[in-house]
Amino acid sequence: MIIRADLHIHSCLSPCGDLSMSPRAIAGTLASRGVNLAALTDHNSALNCPAFDVACREAGIAALFGIEAQTREECHMLCLFAEPETALKLGEELYAVMPPVPNNPGKMGDQVYVDENEDILGEVEKYLVTSADIGIDELADRVHELGGIAVPAHADRPAFSLVSQLGFIPEGNWDALELVRLPLSEPAARELDTRGYPLITSSDAHYIEHLARRPFDLDIADAPLLRADGRVDMETIRAALARRPR
Repeated sequence: MIIRADLHIHSCLSPCGDLSMSPRAIAGTLASRGVNLAALTDHNSALNCPAFDVACREAGIAALFGIEAQTREECHMLCLFAEPETALKLGEELYAVMPPVPNNPGKMGDQVYVDENEDILGEVEKYLVTSADIGIDELADRVHELGGIAVPAHADRPAFSLVSQLGFIPEGNWDALELVRLPLSEPAARELDTRGYPLITSSDAHYIEHLARRPFDLDIADAPLLRADGRVDMETIRAALARRPR
């Protein structure tokens, strides 16, 4: 079976995300655009994942719960989990090793987390788009310890990526690479050595109109998408990612 996925989405929790990006609005829009599997991946925090869980269940979308973590190298990594509680746990660990830079909503943007009814529960005090004191390899190992999937984000972008920060795609303990340019047809993209990692795209949406702008197809074959408890089967997703183009 082929499912359509968008695994890089920001909500109103991210300071660069629009306030209209509530978990409920995101889930409803994704459903209307034919997305079957979606992940919420705010910067360094998972506080909107519980509301996203409820919204996706109501919209009929299989949900992953994640974080776009910023590492010591200033690389962005998608950290994806089957349960919101696990994403929240990693978020707490990252927050503890982030610098004490306060957010300035007037300059940087709001960082609000909400409930399933779109009521604001609170605001995050630290500015979320800063680097946690954890290296990219250490982070990937931690994600796997927690049962998750680790994917370097927009690895071919000129900022906050493997290429921009390290100058190349190194070998690492990752399940896939997210690229902005796929297929690898443009001259600049063809020159990129992706080291044989499975390749995906996603919207990196910060606004409603950007949701599902770069979805990708995931062949899960005959494997179950969901476990008996209704959560996404991570082994199915890992196996499907391994079948992606490289």
